[in-house]
Amino acid sequence: MNATQRYVIGVDVGGTFTDVFFLDQANGRVEVAKVPSTLDDQSRGFVEGIRAHAEFAEVATIVHGTTTGTNALLERKGARTGIITTRGFRDTLEMRRRDRPQTWGLWGQFEPVVPRNLRLEVGERTLADGTIHTAVDPEEVKRAARALLAEGVEAACIVFINSYANPENERAALAALREVWPNDYTEASSNILPEIREFERTSTTTLNAYLQPLVGRYLHRLEGALQQDGFDGQVLIVQSNGGVMTVDTARQLPVRTALSGPAAGVIASAYIATEAGFPDIITCDMGGTSFDVSLVANGQSALAAQTNIAFGMTVRTPMIEMTTIGAGGGSIAGVDRGGLLQIGPQSAGSDPGPVCYGLGNTRPTVTDANVVLGRINADRPIGGKLARLDVDAARAAIEEHVAKPLGLGVMQGAEAIIRVANSKMAGAIRLVSIERGFDPKRFSAMPFGGGGALHAGALMQEVGLQSALVPRYPGINSALGCTIADMRHDFVQTVNGVLDGLDMGDLGTRMGDLAQQGLALLAKAGVAFGGTEVRFEMDMSYLGQTHTVDVPLPLAAGDVTTLTRDMIRAAFETRYRAVYGNVLDGVAMRVLNLRVSAIGKRPKFDLTLLAPADGVTLQDARTGTRDVWINGALHETVIYDRLPLSVGVEIPGPAILEQPDTTIFIEPDLTGRVDRFGNLIITRKQDV
Repeated sequence: MNATQRYVIGVDVGGTFTDVFFLDQANGRVEVAKVPSTLDDQSRGFVEGIRAHAEFAEVATIVHGTTTGTNALLERKGARTGIITTRGFRDTLEMRRRDRPQTWGLWGQFEPVVPRNLRLEVGERTLADGTIHTAVDPEEVKRAARALLAEGVEAACIVFINSYANPENERAALAALREVWPNDYTEASSNILPEIREFERTSTTTLNAYLQPLVGRYLHRLEGALQQDGFDGQVLIVQSNGGVMTVDTARQLPVRTALSGPAAGVIASAYIATEAGFPDIITCDMGGTSFDVSLVANGQSALAAQTNIAFGMTVRTPMIEMTTIGAGGGSIAGVDRGGLLQIGPQSAGSDPGPVCYGLGNTRPTVTDANVVLGRINADRPIGGKLARLDVDAARAAIEEHVAKPLGLGVMQGAEAIIRVANSKMAGAIRLVSIERGFDPKRFSAMPFGGGGALHAGALMQEVGLQSALVPRYPGINSALGCTIADMRHDFVQTVNGVLDGLDMGDLGTRMGDLAQQGLALLAKAGVAFGGTEVRFEMDMSYLGQTHTVDVPLPLAAGDVTTLTRDMIRAAFETRYRAVYGNVLDGVAMRVLNLRVSAIGKRPKFDLTLLAPADGVTLQDARTGTRDVWINGALHETVIYDRLPLSVGVEIPGPAILEQPDTTIFIEPDLTGRVDRFGNLIITRKQDV
């Protein structure tokens, strides 16, 4: 970084808005911007958002959370992809785990992203112990590749049975494939996921190939647009595990960008909440389409080994564990044939959006209900995309589709929409807390996204959460998370052996080799780190069990020479007891997979930079009053400009706090207080 490059910028591109967070390292200032996303070419909105506050020559680092890969998977708009696999295994993607899209019924339809005629077989066989039974014929692979090219395939992958145990045949096949393939969109499963279980490995490798051309072209356009504007700093991409990676790594492993934006939001939330004295939080990210919930305990977010992006689209790579439901601001409300009010999963999205946007939608949404109830200011829509919201159109839609079918007035119908939406959100929070052994009374809600802070009080009451912590910029939270996310590289290797029979020397060597690979990638990235860390985990179970538990190994400073069988046994029993309550005596333990994470610690900025100026009282920030429908009646509610409120100011409910990126609703029995970072802490009045 030269002397003029003073900005670190986080950019989160969503379906409706592109959020930008600016950290001025030279002057100790932060700024935010929210501009409409340009869905035809996301790089245009990306560049426009940065131009709002900075010259590109002044930017040292841009960290990007992208939805390009996620949207391509959800909408099935990836590249035409082909698979070359072991003879007899072309249908792995369709067989899956013998599951089906619907729980009930005798049949279901599922179409893999790669049709059967583009899944070609070749003669080869590796046994489960790694022995090469039948060597692959490179010429047969080349013939299969040419057949795929004749079908217009753009990306191809090699997936051979048992290649996790010995990748020799896959490597030979990949070399042959690349001799005839006209682009760089080729890869083998042993390079993507060298892990046991054929469906998960096949699915992850296939989806990675499916995304390579699309994500690669997007990143190429983005780099070109940035360079054209004079940017010569570094671009990093957020991964779904909450870490960041270089653009080159993202091109090779685009499947790791799935859900990267929400992951950055969880990283920001964990850091902000821990610094504020709330290490146990449940993040509530409410956007236009979905409501994403994640649990952070003791300041650490949980990682899931795999995630289903949609039915049959399994990605086995570490991802921040999130539960997603269709309860966003654009989720459509309606009465079903049984006379019950339903919210989602259909969404109006950003185009045409809620009825109040006036862009053609006629079905009411959660946002329309909040507008009609007076909780959203129709004259100050967030994001600058619209001049005013159409309240009358929202009222008419609610009356036609909800109020009349239920025999209610318009206001009661709007309130019913909010209550059902809150109930769905509360169910998602219970799923990540109560149903996993966590008492919600010790957790605080952390709402972010454009709409989360409107529902925080109701979620506190429904679930019994102790409080809510609203960050300084809820609508920009994911972009802020981009600027502080660590660089992270995850590796997995299958062991598949009984603990008592493992060669501990060989196991330690494997662990050390993976750690060195990760540290080498960190060094190659050219990023200044405050330090590095290596973490080791094992997927373990008792012999005979199908499912495993993740077992962190307490290796000080990543020193594999201290690894012992007793250490592994004790770590497994501690983890197993935490998950299931009791251990099994006298049953052998199995080590299925070894996992290694290399983490480069990126600098975290001082959150006091977000704090408001002194001397602004509650009365100073008051902008007026508005009638708001609360619990069956209209209440005159004071409206405040949130951002100027000084540290220590208390806001009794009912109150509405407005800011450019979100609106906060404090219910009558709650009160808010501005903490030293500018966060708003919402508690029950009797708790104060």
